[in-house]
Amino acid sequence: MTATLRARLAECPLKGFALALYARPGIESACLRLQDEAGVDVCELLWRCWLLQLGLEPDVQATVELAEIRHWQHRVTLPLRRLRRSLKTEALARPGVAKVRETLKRAELEAELETLARLEELAWQGPLLPLSAGGGKSAEYLADSLQLQKKSHLSTLGTVIDCLDPPPGPR
Repeated sequence: MTATLRARLAECPLKGFALALYARPGIESACLRLQDEAGVDVCELLWRCWLLQLGLEPDVQATVELAEIRHWQHRVTLPLRRLRRSLKTEALARPGVAKVRETLKRAELEAELETLARLEELAWQGPLLPLSAGGGKSAEYLADSLQLQKKSHLSTLGTVIDCLDPPPGPR
């Protein structure tokens, strides 16, 4: 990895970027919509937005490492999320269940933070490239990366991209 690429990564750690972007108005609901309706992994979406913001994209070799990170999400984060969501109604009536649900929520967040750490590590180790000229069209680039095709999903993705600052593109 070149010194220039390393400098870009060091200037803006993924966790801080992801938390700041997620906190912007409309982003949480957009991310959750993409997660629930299109099966998008929010951590991967935020990672790809981070790379896009930095004018970078993963090399095709990153798919092997991404598969391992996705496996972590399916094995750990998704079961926590499903269980937390399944307790929502019962937690309204039972304080003990509400406490369990809060514990699950914290565990789910910790699992997502671990995912972000693994994704950032992948960026540091991994084969990153300067964003190609074709990557200048951010929505198309991310839609392809995340395998989104439905118009409503593309519109929601546009909401996320519009919140990136400065606008992404090749550097």
